[in-house]
Amino acid sequence: MLKYFGNKIIYSFLVLNGIIAILFLLFNIIPVNSARMTMGQRTDALSVAQMEKEFRLDLPSWKRYLLYLNDISPISYHRKNSASHLFLDDKMYEVYQKVDVSCCVIALKKPFLGTSYQNGKPVIELIKSKLLSTLIMAICATIFGAIIGVLLGVWSALKKNTWIDNSILVIINLGISQPSYFSAMILLLVLVNMLGAYTHLNFTGSLIELDDYGDKIFVWKNLIIPVLALGVRPISIISQLTRSTMLDVMGQDYIRTAKAKGLSQTVVIFKHTLRNVLTPVATSVTGWFASLLAGAMFVEEVLHCNGLGSLTVNALRSFDIPVVMGCVLYIALVFVLINILTDFLYAYLDPRVKVAK
Repeated sequence: MLKYFGNKIIYSFLVLNGIIAILFLLFNIIPVNSARMTMGQRTDALSVAQMEKEFRLDLPSWKRYLLYLNDISPISYHRKNSASHLFLDDKMYEVYQKVDVSCCVIALKKPFLGTSYQNGKPVIELIKSKLLSTLIMAICATIFGAIIGVLLGVWSALKKNTWIDNSILVIINLGISQPSYFSAMILLLVLVNMLGAYTHLNFTGSLIELDDYGDKIFVWKNLIIPVLALGVRPISIISQLTRSTMLDVMGQDYIRTAKAKGLSQTVVIFKHTLRNVLTPVATSVTGWFASLLAGAMFVEEVLHCNGLGSLTVNALRSFDIPVVMGCVLYIALVFVLINILTDFLYAYLDPRVKVAK
């Protein structure tokens, strides 16, 4: 067991490093001068050169890649009397502990994702300011999708081959084919444009806004449309999974035995059937949370929500590479952590699972 999960963690670490390498390669093979794009085409050459030096853009790509790995790693290596060593005493690095060796300094620090080309702020601070609303949106959409999806799947299985089952299957197929951003536009048309006098929902709006005194307030009604839009596909997938698993479990011998003992249908369903149905559903839900966190980017852009998605899109438009890479790495890290959690959860929920050696 320990060996299996140890291998999973090592594999996840390698996947994360592969994502970092691909991201860095993608943004470095593009023949665009980031400093010139950020400062404008009319900026003088001296100012561009200063920015290139500040953000290491004047260094070879392989050296910038190694320095970037050193920055985002919690354990970093710094040569003495070098420019990188100065960062240890700079506010950009939050150092917990450092050890002086003969020719270098080994530091235990907070990962540093770089600074924005646009405003010079640390990328991690920009992400923190936007992450909460996106997390809330993804969590609510996951819970909503799981509850409705399980209920529809169970209902469809119990009404197999009836008009109810066929209607639910049609809804499932429609939901699977709908991208989240398209669902958001349809919901805006119906709930705001047509029924706005009754729903009192807004076309645009952030979950977290500032009041007249500069304090953060939660506008919960602005969460309704994003959650509905993000929840359409999970509902369809979870309903389909619940239905197929439920039909399979209901055909097992122990279910027929339970019915033969005279147990009521309610007891058979909720005590015996659902217990086994929810195991694959639970693992599917954890995976969907990471997917919804990524899908929220597109929905936020359609609804003009002030979250991680808007931050990423705006950074792409201005070619603010550190911010884009930081946002993508955050999403990738969530995917990796969720996959590890899913493996633990599946092994915990289903004792029959034999962990491969």
